[in-house]
Amino acid sequence: MSHHGVGHSAPSGARGTARATTTARQSNDGGTSRRDQRNLARAVAFLAAGALTVPLLAGCGSDDEGSKPLAGQDIVPVARNAVAEGGTLKMAVDAVPETLNTFQADADAGTTRVAQAVLPSMFTIDATGKPVRNPDYLESAKVIETEPRQVVLYRLNQQAVWSDGREIGAADFAAQWRALSGKDAAYWTARNAGYDRIAQIERGANDLEVRVTFERPYADWRSLFSPLYPKDVMGTPDAFNDGARRKLTVTAGPFRVDKVDTAKKDVVLTRNPRWWGRPAKLDEIDLHAVDRAKRTSALADGTVDVADIDAADAERITLAGREKGTGLPLQGAGKTSAKKLRSWALTLGMHEEKLPEGPQKLRRSIAKWLEQQHELRDFAVRKSLEPAYTQLALNGSEGPLADERVRRAVARALDRQALAKLVLTPLGLPAVPVGSHVALSGQAAYSDGSGAVGSLDTHEAQALLADAGWVAGGPIRNPGKAAGAEEEKGDKKDDKKKEDGEQGDESDGGHDGQYIVGEDDKGSDDKGSDDRDTDDRDTRDHQKDHAHGAPGAYAPKGTAAPRGAGAPAGPLAKDGKALSLRFVLPSGPGSETLQSVADQISKMLDRVGIATEIQKVPDDSYFKDHIAAGQYDLALYSWPSSAYPATDARPIYAKPVVAADGSLNVEQNYTRVGTDQVDQLFDQALGTLDEDEADGLLRKADSRIWASAGSLPLYQRPQLVGARKDLVNVGAFGFQTPVYQDMGFLKKGAKVSPSPSKG
Repeated sequence: MSHHGVGHSAPSGARGTARATTTARQSNDGGTSRRDQRNLARAVAFLAAGALTVPLLAGCGSDDEGSKPLAGQDIVPVARNAVAEGGTLKMAVDAVPETLNTFQADADAGTTRVAQAVLPSMFTIDATGKPVRNPDYLESAKVIETEPRQVVLYRLNQQAVWSDGREIGAADFAAQWRALSGKDAAYWTARNAGYDRIAQIERGANDLEVRVTFERPYADWRSLFSPLYPKDVMGTPDAFNDGARRKLTVTAGPFRVDKVDTAKKDVVLTRNPRWWGRPAKLDEIDLHAVDRAKRTSALADGTVDVADIDAADAERITLAGREKGTGLPLQGAGKTSAKKLRSWALTLGMHEEKLPEGPQKLRRSIAKWLEQQHELRDFAVRKSLEPAYTQLALNGSEGPLADERVRRAVARALDRQALAKLVLTPLGLPAVPVGSHVALSGQAAYSDGSGAVGSLDTHEAQALLADAGWVAGGPIRNPGKAAGAEEEKGDKKDDKKKEDGEQGDESDGGHDGQYIVGEDDKGSDDKGSDDRDTDDRDTRDHQKDHAHGAPGAYAPKGTAAPRGAGAPAGPLAKDGKALSLRFVLPSGPGSETLQSVADQISKMLDRVGIATEIQKVPDDSYFKDHIAAGQYDLALYSWPSSAYPATDARPIYAKPVVAADGSLNVEQNYTRVGTDQVDQLFDQALGTLDEDEADGLLRKADSRIWASAGSLPLYQRPQLVGARKDLVNVGAFGFQTPVYQDMGFLKKGAKVSPSPSKG
């Protein structure tokens, strides 16, 4: 259910949001160091296989573009007096967390959920993605001095205490600062952003005041101490590294950690008897690990009450709510043919590839399906847009995409509106392309900066490719070879085969799990109406855009656009090599959406002469062995939005730096495309305490990120949650941090009200 709100960034396929700032260091042999692989572990949690669940473009965007989120929450909000007292909520997670310390490298979305329910957060995130003071812990927090240094004064809620009875105070703030400052390597921390800018933490005028003095101005100071761990956890390296992995003895939220049961795959949270705020309605929350492919079964058999689901599961739950019986008998002595049973199964909505062979097995499978459908009538789909966006990443470190003109050509060839519609329209969600790398619609820093790279125009794309030297009809030394991220490796492999006397690939299909778009369908007439519409629209847009100007606006003066509206005659080539890009995708359950998007992108690129070789890889290697290691040309993965983009977006777009040992430190910039100017704009935004100025600097940075075309945001990810119909204040939260003490089951006789009260 994406209960993460908006936090620190880590990439995603669709498994939830991790909160890590990972650093990848590319070694000379193309791999990553052992230490950096540990740091990458948390990014893998959010980048697990594919969302995996996952208007016309303008130049600068108006001031009101980000005035509201594109989709509201869907949590069935009710007043607290309409929520029944007691009960257990069983919530699906992807895995039992390896650690309960959110600042460690292997923390995941489950870690974040536990922390939200049991630990203090000085600030939470509201429905527009903005940080807001948490009154359960803070009476106030504000900057009281800017010269000679920035000083923030926190005034704590006088009732706020840890579960052992000790008051929350300056000692806890100071212990967390020292652990996360980055000055003591004995602490195995995954991130220290912001904490490394603190100079001093001290008690204020009384025990309820905490003064934090910064060495350098820090715009995102509200991101700190959320969550806040007790000094017992942060006080020593041993306690930090090992003390909070499977247990949290001292907490300070509406719930506490009762136990972590790895055998039963459960994390059990129970009411905190020392909680001073509005009491929790539920007696217990059980976080139960359920594989994504088994979510509907777990809902149907009562294993869980609420779960993040994919589009296929959402369709099945919706279908169950409409059914009033099948009207088709399963009784009899096997007289129904397998063909008829299979046809019936498909009519019911079962997936053809999952149907067993033989009438008896089919009959049992259908019976089980119908039984589950009956149970799923008690559930509903709650949907919104997740605070995360799916992007097309272009690896600019080598190969054709090292040339900015080729990257910009890819951008001009994409119909991002069509891709957003492909994913979101069938779900009844707003299909608006994402226009920013640093914020989403509804957040203050949002503005559509995509005009910096230009809108869909295949003519301009072809002109850019021609200017980069990629021309149709050029000689190709070896038709089996193409320019791409693994070109050199491929040559070496082929040489090795020759030495060993092995034969090359015998089929045109290449290796298992991959096929090449643009090579095997040139003679096909199977060009859908969508393709024709796009080509016609390209021609009209091109004629309109250049009625008073020369084509090739982004190519040097005098470069002519290729003639004709269609793709170039024959493959594009340069220096004897065909233009083909390796498009890497995850292959696991739930990756169907990304695969559909990739197929459409490949068709769009083929129209301008760019061939794509789609390679599907196992989920567990997708990020580690391909994205982080730079072994791809094109890839689809997601980034969560952040309420603190100056802090969290900077490492994603930072210019890679060559280290003293010759390795390439890319931080989280897995496209390897960055500029000094973008880095400077982020640094300036991070160092100003004027929020309007910071937003303006972030928008400038975003425009320059668009212009370099290393990352092309496509659409905001759908947030789909299957939940029992009587569950309230639970579901698709959008930007907002969940309020765990308000969750529960609707009281008998109560009616749904517009919004929950604080009563």
